[in-house]
Amino acid sequence: MSRLASKLDPTVLCLIALVIVIAGVGATFSDRFGTLANAANLYEQAASICFVALGQTVVILTGGIDLSIGGIISLAASMTSGLINGDTSLVWPVVAAVLVLGALVGLLNGTLVHALRVHPLIVTLGMAAVMEGVVLLYTLKPIGSVPEAFQDFAFDRVGGIPIATSVAVVCFAVVAFILRYTRLGRQIYVFGGDQSGARLVGVPIARVTLFVYALSGLCAAATGVLLVSRLGVGDPLAGQGYELRSITPVVIGGTLLSGGRGGVGGTLLGVLLVQTTDNVLNFMGVSSYYQWMTEGLLVIAAVSIYVDRRGQLT
Repeated sequence: MSRLASKLDPTVLCLIALVIVIAGVGATFSDRFGTLANAANLYEQAASICFVALGQTVVILTGGIDLSIGGIISLAASMTSGLINGDTSLVWPVVAAVLVLGALVGLLNGTLVHALRVHPLIVTLGMAAVMEGVVLLYTLKPIGSVPEAFQDFAFDRVGGIPIATSVAVVCFAVVAFILRYTRLGRQIYVFGGDQSGARLVGVPIARVTLFVYALSGLCAAATGVLLVSRLGVGDPLAGQGYELRSITPVVIGGTLLSGGRGGVGGTLLGVLLVQTTDNVLNFMGVSSYYQWMTEGLLVIAAVSIYVDRRGQLT
C-alpha cells in the first residue's frame, strides 16, 4: 500500500481524502446519505458535469479555455427537443446531427484561435454570445418534447448503475488512453507545456488545436442532449452556469490553467468531489446560492495551491 501511495499523484491522494471526509460529514448529518439509492442518484447527477468537464480538460491541457460551452449546450438542448417534437423516428437522426453541430462549432472555435492568434478566452466568449443569440432567435421559451423512451438514457440503470454516467466514464477512459498512449496525446501535453517549443519540434499545432476544441464542442452538445433526456423538453437557458461548472472539476483535479500538466483522471475525481459536496449540502438544507459560492471558493483555493507549486499563475 505504501508503494502504491508513493506512485500516486499527491493531488489524487488529496482528492480521495477530501471525498472521504465530506462523505463522512454527509453520513453524520443524514442516514439517507450512505444509502445505495443516494449513491446511484449522486452518480446519475454527475453525468452532465462529466461530459463538459472532459472536453474542458483537453482544451485546458493545451493552455486554452472554452467559454462557449454554455451556449452550445443551450443550442443543442433546444434543437434536440424542438426538432424531435415527440416523433420517435427522429430521435437518432436529430441527436446525431446535434452532436455533429456541436463538434463543428468547436472546430470553428479552434480555427479562429489558430488562424487569428487571438486568445481562446476572447474567441470562445464571443462564440458563446453568438450561440446564445442563435438560440433566442430559435426560441424564447422551452420548446418541443421527446418520447418517453428517450428519457431512458438519463434515468435507466443497468445493475443499479445509471446508463448516462457510465457512458461518460467510458468516454473518460477513451480520452485517458489517447492522452497517455498515443502520439496525439503526447502532442497535446507538449503544446500545452511550451507552445513555442512545440512548433520547433514539429507538433502539428493546427491539428491539435482543432481536435481539442472539436472534442469540447462535441462534449457540450452531448450535455445538451442529456439535459433534454432528463427534462423532457429543450430549455434555451439550459447551458447557463456550465462555464464555471466545467472548469471547477478540472482545476480541482490538478490540471493547470497554463496547460501541459494534469489529466482526465483528476478531473473525474474533481467531479466526484463537487457532486459529493453538493449532495451533502443538500442534505444539510444549505441554499443553492451557498453551493454556488462553495464551487467558486473551491476554484480559488485550487488555483492558489497550484500557484504556490509552480510559482506562476496557472
